[in-house]
Amino acid sequence: MGEIVLSAENLSAGYGSLVIQHDLNFAIRQGEVFVIMGGSGCGKSTLLRHLIGLQAPLAGRVLLHGEDFWAHADEQRAELQQQFGVLYQNGALWGAMTLHENIVLPLTTYRPQLSAAECRELAEIKLALVGLAGCADLYPAELSGGMRKRAALARALALDPQVLFFDEPSAGLDPLSSLALDELILQLRDSLGASIVLVTHELPSIYRVADTCLFLDNQTRTQIAYGPLQQLLEQGPPVVRRFLQRGEGPAAAEES
Repeated sequence: MGEIVLSAENLSAGYGSLVIQHDLNFAIRQGEVFVIMGGSGCGKSTLLRHLIGLQAPLAGRVLLHGEDFWAHADEQRAELQQQFGVLYQNGALWGAMTLHENIVLPLTTYRPQLSAAECRELAEIKLALVGLAGCADLYPAELSGGMRKRAALARALALDPQVLFFDEPSAGLDPLSSLALDELILQLRDSLGASIVLVTHELPSIYRVADTCLFLDNQTRTQIAYGPLQQLLEQGPPVVRRFLQRGEGPAAAEES
């Protein structure tokens, strides 16, 4: 694996006085798929908000290339956030805009030196990268659920991020669409060398794509397992092994 891109030191996640998770320590390396998992309500999406710069952690630090992200002023953080691409659970595409217009929006905001023709070309490149070549002039409502996820991913790729975040990407997708999205995630990891952070509780996806896993526990409100997937399967705490082996376990991914 590559160098550490993003890490957490003694981080507490939550809102106001509500601490959902505490004492989180982990590192995300270049070119790996890092999966944040755990039961419902354990704070996965809350932790994601701290990592992508939407909300400051209650305590501890988020380090981007070794520097404290939240120690920077607002303007500097906004610049650093351009290194992040985010695929939200619902896609968050603008329904009144074509796919081209959705993808060009961050380009016109953060790359004003680009001409309209250059933006159009980049939008078409990103759409082709996610398997949507020729779809630039379609609207989100004209797409299937899986295609909307891909279009939202194309927009997340607009600024060539170093870290891609996925919040429950398989939500609302049928098994075949979920499989196709997982395969695309691996293709992007390999072709772009980006770090990928995936929040999910979907076992098939975990088994297909995970390099490193972080397990957040509801009871202790902290991480109880962190490491390669196979290590967690063989040596993780009982609750983690039960989580990973529920239902079909690895067979679910093989049959999908």
